[in-house]
Amino acid sequence: MKKHVTSLMLSMLMTSLNPAAGAAVPLWPEGVPNAKPQLGAEYVNDGLVANVSIPTLTMVAPAAGKANGTAAIICPGGGYARVAVEKEGMRYAQWLAGLGVTSFVLKYRMAEFGHPAPLQDVLRAIRMVRARAAEYNVDPHRIGVVGSSAGGHLAASAGTLFDHPEGRTGAPLDNVAARPDFMILLYPVITMEGAAAHAGSRKALLGDKPSPELMRRMSLETRVTSATPPALLIHTQGDTGVPPDNSIAFYQALTRAKVPAELHIFEQGGHGVGMADGLGTTSAWPKRAEEWLRMRGLLGSGVH
Repeated sequence: MKKHVTSLMLSMLMTSLNPAAGAAVPLWPEGVPNAKPQLGAEYVNDGLVANVSIPTLTMVAPAAGKANGTAAIICPGGGYARVAVEKEGMRYAQWLAGLGVTSFVLKYRMAEFGHPAPLQDVLRAIRMVRARAAEYNVDPHRIGVVGSSAGGHLAASAGTLFDHPEGRTGAPLDNVAARPDFMILLYPVITMEGAAAHAGSRKALLGDKPSPELMRRMSLETRVTSATPPALLIHTQGDTGVPPDNSIAFYQALTRAKVPAELHIFEQGGHGVGMADGLGTTSAWPKRAEEWLRMRGLLGSGVH
């Protein structure tokens, strides 16, 4: 009887989670975990969305007949205090749509909730897309994460903490696998310790005085295992906000764990380059990412 009820609950929940292209739908239609209605409405400041209390996914699909089965959950950056939905969300989604990738831009909970709310949101997004893979015309084994800055930390959290108890809420969708199949991490926050840590992201996610144990646990270079999915890391030498040491440490951890990984550190550009032009070879990072996706068989034929 319990199994039947759980299946029925899952079916009812999934019926309500059907993001049409371009429409934002709630991740938690049954109710946001640890909801805080007193926060009031979210707002936009200088193109950045803040005070998010209702996480959503917005689907951006390729042109009809062009989808190749690969999907990406996009986690925009913003220091776990804001979400750069356009610059590091929709622009990436439109680029990926041109490659045949179906994207889902994630608007996630941040400083107002703190850890583990963002982790719950990104894992819920992966579970949701995987559970509805047939409807979205995607392969359930080709669902990855793309993240920038603090969103890169969130995407890397999905790739390292996909089975962590803190990422579960007791919802029926917890039964769906949350491990992403690949990661693209753009100038990501990785560590919460030492000089390379981004203090603003750490404070927003972990609070004013996080314990050494919590900082260590959320320093993702310490959480890599052989089960971590393949990763492409993009950074710039001139990034003083989130130093490239973050990507280097994560790459080294991936290499020790024998996880396929590729690291590009470009010379020009500071933090948050996005898809800006005029930065020499840095501006060509989308081409390098396309090559990596193709090599891994995520845009057609290639190695798996």
